[in-house]
Amino acid sequence: MATILNIETSGKICSVALTKDGMVEFQLDDAEGMNHAVKLAPFVEKCMEELKRKEWKLDAVAVSIGPGSYTGLRIGLSLAKGLAFSLGIPLIGVSTLKILAVKAMFRNMDFEGDELLVPMIDARRMEVFTGVYDFALNALEGPGPKILDENSFDGFLADRKLYFMGDGSDKTKDLFKSANAHWMEGLNPMAKDMIALSEKAFREGDFLDIAYSVPEYLKEYQTTVPKSKVL
Repeated sequence: MATILNIETSGKICSVALTKDGMVEFQLDDAEGMNHAVKLAPFVEKCMEELKRKEWKLDAVAVSIGPGSYTGLRIGLSLAKGLAFSLGIPLIGVSTLKILAVKAMFRNMDFEGDELLVPMIDARRMEVFTGVYDFALNALEGPGPKILDENSFDGFLADRKLYFMGDGSDKTKDLFKSANAHWMEGLNPMAKDMIALSEKAFREGDFLDIAYSVPEYLKEYQTTVPKSKVL
């Protein structure tokens, strides 16, 4: 077990969680919108103050690496890199899709274990970032971008129960009519949901390269130009 600072900035909620031996000891979050650039550094500073107060040593920094908001992911990873480098401790990257899948596992105690988890992050219009995971978090499809239609998951829905979650899953409710399609409402990735994944990575020595790691955008970033600026 270890003391880990978890940082989640992939979506609208900016959150941090200081965990020790698999338990959340201190956490902060802001759900007022994309305020990550303003909120994250003070949140991390408060976590460091808590560490000092309890006389604990930080063993690693874990950060969500996507997919998700381009801006949010860059802010989170940049701060996590700087902190890990300055303290000389490992940097852990955690998939946002797996954070949602793990959160779903703990949310529903009636799962039998044969169901499949389909976290979805909105990518505008009918596109999402998604993957299909079993309960060992093996990816049976993806992760990657996917343009949704009524046949998107027919191969799985034919004989398995699929549980959809995340801010992109609302798009599927009018598409999938199978009795095997289920939805889990109100699941957003949070730093406190990273514990199992960041602890596992720490135990296995699965660390990011502090100098060269980048977010997992899963598709090329495209900038847009306001119409008034187009010649």
